[in-house]
Amino acid sequence: MTYQFKHDTWPGVSEPVTNADLRVLSLGAGVQSTTLALMAAHGEIGPMPDVAIFADTGWEPSAVMEHLSWLSGANVLPFPITTVKAMDLRQHVMDRAEADEGRFISLPFFLDTGGMGRRQCTREAKIAPVKAEIRRLLGVPKGHHATRFKVEQWIGISSDEMPRMAEARDKWITNRWPLIEARMSRGDCYAWLDRHGYPKPPKSSCIGCPFHKDAFWRDMQLNDPASFADAVAADKALRKNGPARGMDSEEYMHRSCQPLGEIDFEARTGGPQIDFMDECSGTCGT
Repeated sequence: MTYQFKHDTWPGVSEPVTNADLRVLSLGAGVQSTTLALMAAHGEIGPMPDVAIFADTGWEPSAVMEHLSWLSGANVLPFPITTVKAMDLRQHVMDRAEADEGRFISLPFFLDTGGMGRRQCTREAKIAPVKAEIRRLLGVPKGHHATRFKVEQWIGISSDEMPRMAEARDKWITNRWPLIEARMSRGDCYAWLDRHGYPKPPKSSCIGCPFHKDAFWRDMQLNDPASFADAVAADKALRKNGPARGMDSEEYMHRSCQPLGEIDFEARTGGPQIDFMDECSGTCGT
């Protein structure tokens, strides 16, 4: 297929990698990365990815997995979607609540003494498994360097989220942000999907992510009560046996440091709760 790109690239900021050995879409199955995948299928951006890679954290809402199933269906995309999974974050949280030994990664829950815990979940549950799959596709054996390859990785960050743009840590991977090139906001993505008759994607984020805003928690409480009940149970488990091993503080999913199930989200005004603009890798929520 010959592509007639509708949008200029942004030289020096975001543009295709010349002679890339592999072009990958990091797929979150949310609004932005879904729009990227479908725009590529329409020939509006390119060169087309060789593959889309979805990192399953084990704590995705059912709506995200259902949407991923639709995207993976016949005659939707002209390139394959590969799902990788390095861990089950929900089970990790529950196991950590029960254990006093072993290795457990840190999630950025709120601490009753102030601040947040370290964030390792994005790297270990999303970035690392995607990178491992890229290496596998390139045929790079474990323990060998991939520096002779050139990989272009599409990231679904829109123009209203530009502060989240970040270069890949590995020099042989070049991150590209086609929505930035097209000057498209999240709202523009919704409009594009609507014009082409596609279903509205769900927000892609883990059920128990502390970056949720109050409005998101309220929507989950009303429209996805099973996921909300799951988050409440996990939040409660965080404090089941007091502070986690090696910590002096108790952890909470919500910045108010109240049990999630006891918060009146209908009465809350939204406040200053952080969101994905503070998630600097640019991987989650797309």
